[in-house]
Amino acid sequence: MTIPTSNAEATLGTADVKAPAAPDPSGPKGGDGRSPGKLAWRRFKRDRTGVISAYVVVFFFVVAIAAPLIAKLYGKDPYTTYGQNDTSLLDDFGSPVLPNGGISGDFWFGIEPGLGRDVFTFLLYGIRNSLLIATATTLLVTVIGIAIGITAGYLGGKTDYLVGRVIDILLAFPSTLFFIAFWPVMISILVDPEENTPVWLTVVSLISVMTAFGWASIARLLRGEVLALREREFVEAAKVTGASPTRIIFKELLPNLWTPILIQATLALPAYVTAEAGLAFLGVGLTSPTPDWGVMIQRGSDVYQSDITFMLFPGATMVIFVIAFNLLGDSVRDALDPKTKR
Repeated sequence: MTIPTSNAEATLGTADVKAPAAPDPSGPKGGDGRSPGKLAWRRFKRDRTGVISAYVVVFFFVVAIAAPLIAKLYGKDPYTTYGQNDTSLLDDFGSPVLPNGGISGDFWFGIEPGLGRDVFTFLLYGIRNSLLIATATTLLVTVIGIAIGITAGYLGGKTDYLVGRVIDILLAFPSTLFFIAFWPVMISILVDPEENTPVWLTVVSLISVMTAFGWASIARLLRGEVLALREREFVEAAKVTGASPTRIIFKELLPNLWTPILIQATLALPAYVTAEAGLAFLGVGLTSPTPDWGVMIQRGSDVYQSDITFMLFPGATMVIFVIAFNLLGDSVRDALDPKTKR
């Protein structure tokens, strides 16, 4: 038996069933409408330490790039021996006549004891040379580490075993001692003993040796990541569809590796700054009169007992840069992988 329903009751019954609302064009898309990169950027911007560190790092790179322009506006260069040209700047012992390393309106950071070179411009070009070497080494180490690590992890087998043993040897090898011992031999082969070693050869040698021993750590990290990723379903699906190994590496594996790559690069650059400065301090890297952080600290160690000013500026700027870059690396890591944040 059918129970008749009034029009009012029918209208009331159908009113309870609401049609799905049309999507708001101004609302979020795909969940919250933000890609992982945008989410990481938002997390980074909320990290005050990371933002301040980024400004400090950018400031150093701007100074390094603009060093010739700053020196030109300043009116001095890092090679002229002002103390030798003007005897009133240095005393009979080669120390600056004015206190605090000879700081004055003409020489903002003072002058170098002995030769009387301008400390301000010497520091500008020292930052420029040190960051050039460290940045070039970091880029080469990252590219080589990516290529070798991904290739070994993806191919596996004998290739992975061979690369793994090479990585173990390089990580266990005392690279600094090797460079100190190998440097005179290499220079004697490439340069006549009666000639001065060209600066470009020293720079190329530094970059080459630090790159040769530096790629192993990032390659080992990426090899382990790829060994885990190649067993995932999306890689297996790509193989089933007939994708080539090159396509799988660039389209499937590499996009999932940018986080560890970026973190390793941000932590590697300050390490190469200190490594290059340490080699220069030991006399097997850049040497005077080429401006360099390590050269300035090595020279300052000779005169710090009588005047610490000459060591103060390169030492303080290097400490500030290294700390800022390490803090930046930590902030980048936390932004990209918030699970690691303590």
